[in-house]
Amino acid sequence: MESFDDLADEVAALERRVAEVIFDAVRAQLRDDDAESAKGVERELSKVRRSLQKAEHLLRGRSADEEMGN
Repeated sequence: MESFDDLADEVAALERRVAEVIFDAVRAQLRDDDAESAKGVERELSKVRRSLQKAEHLLRGRSADEEMGN
């Protein structure tokens, strides 16, 4: 069975991948390559990234609870 820390690590890795795509979208905006589309992608992926960060935090908190026997 996977631990909550293992799941949190996977979520953190996914969050980093999303961050890379966000940076690509920002670079596209700066180059003005379809800036409006890139802006929309950045906005939506930023929401995804924040959700992943919250999920990671909750999983790590759950892992700490398990270690304490709760």
